Amino acid sequence: MATPGQGYIKRRLAATVTSGMRRREFIALAGGVAVTWPFGAYAQQPKKVYHIAIVHPSNPVSELTETGSIPAWRALFQELRRLGYIEGQNLVVERYSGEGRTEHYAELAREVVRLKPDLIVAISNNMLQHFKAATMAIPIVGSMGDPVAFGLIGNLAHPGGNITGVSIDAGIEVWSKRLELLKEAVPSASRVAFLASRYTWEAPMAAVLRKTAGQMGMSLIGPPLESPIQDAEYQRVFAAISQEGVDGLIVSSESETFTRRQLIADLAEKHRLPAIYAFYESAEIGGLLVYASDFVDLWRHIADAVNQILKGAKPGDIPIYQATKFRLVVNMKAAKAIGLTIPAGLVLRADEVIE
Repeated sequence: MATPGQGYIKRRLAATVTSGMRRREFIALAGGVAVTWPFGAYAQQPKKVYHIAIVHPSNPVSELTETGSIPAWRALFQELRRLGYIEGQNLVVERYSGEGRTEHYAELAREVVRLKPDLIVAISNNMLQHFKAATMAIPIVGSMGDPVAFGLIGNLAHPGGNITGVSIDAGIEVWSKRLELLKEAVPSASRVAFLASRYTWEAPMAAVLRKTAGQMGMSLIGPPLESPIQDAEYQRVFAAISQEGVDGLIVSSESETFTRRQLIADLAEKHRLPAIYAFYESAEIGGLLVYASDFVDLWRHIADAVNQILKGAKPGDIPIYQATKFRLVVNMKAAKAIGLTIPAGLVLRADEVIE
């Protein structure tokens, strides 16, 4: 009989005992890049060895490293190194990806909990809610949207329970700000699409967007993404919103949309849709507008929370760190590609303009 996790997680344990310590190799994720860590050198290490699990809903495990392509993850491991945690010496990292298969996130959470790491780093509200259901004992450091609005914790200053971490939003109202910026870029806009999974369409951020759109005399248009990792699903949704005659697009901050950021930027250009994004990286690959928190800074704070917990602090006593730095980026090349003239006032206020 298949055990939980088979079919989307592969793990190999090589049982060679060296000086009382099992030498293990982990290979995470079918279909991803295999990342292997030999642990034979631990027998000579006098320090305690910490085992942490990193769980991302959709990014390949090869990107969740100090040498990967994403600056935030490089920053996290550099900060851990500065704090004294060195992978291959006193730190074992097991990496997992849900491959964007939302129907398997709960199973993945249970599988990781079953292996009993010292600490779990989990990304996204959706994934964190599955881990909250799977364990109340293992400390969890998460990256999340407004955690109070999503019911993950009761209080930012005193989270309680076993979850702490960082909030990429300075409150759920940041979505109103993104809608206002898009309206400023396209003053005539009256129908705006929200590119998000069904999970997020039913979440607080969508409610805030609907309310703000109504107050501004606009309508918020779907449909939701039913499978937020498949190319064909994005093509279906873009075709649908184009037929609806929308004037602009707000892209959710879900991990899955970050993973598919290039496809989204390409489709927005193809359909000549002005779009605003929640990730800086989207501007670098052709996104029109970005209003984003500083993920490099946030991931350093994730490392700090990991350090506090491994030194004995309770996650429920560590305040949630909220994003305080947001950057407005305007991509003039993208505007030219879709025939849009960005108002001069918006360009002047931008923190960065891509010519």
